[in-house]
Amino acid sequence: MKTVHDIIVKPVVTERSMDMARNKKYIFRVLKNASKPEIKKAVEEVFNVKVLAVNTINMHAKKKRLGLGRPEGARPAWKKAIVTLTPESETIAFFDGMF
Repeated sequence: MKTVHDIIVKPVVTERSMDMARNKKYIFRVLKNASKPEIKKAVEEVFNVKVLAVNTINMHAKKKRLGLGRPEGARPAWKKAIVTLTPESETIAFFDGMF
């Protein structure tokens, strides 16, 4: 059984995600088989905020060259969730000191 802490793998911290955080949109790496209602419930329970919408994107695996004489490898596929908070809800404390 999946717990709420299992569903959210880690936050995605990039320049673009920090710009989106100013508009109360946060990006997380989530389990591949997590659904939108499960992601919404997990974010609400873990960060104690109210979620307005959840958008998900399946990120495909990227092929990578490993070096001379070595075969090609691949980075794993993963799932990204963009979580939008309601206007009256607080921000997520994890992202507050980053921008």
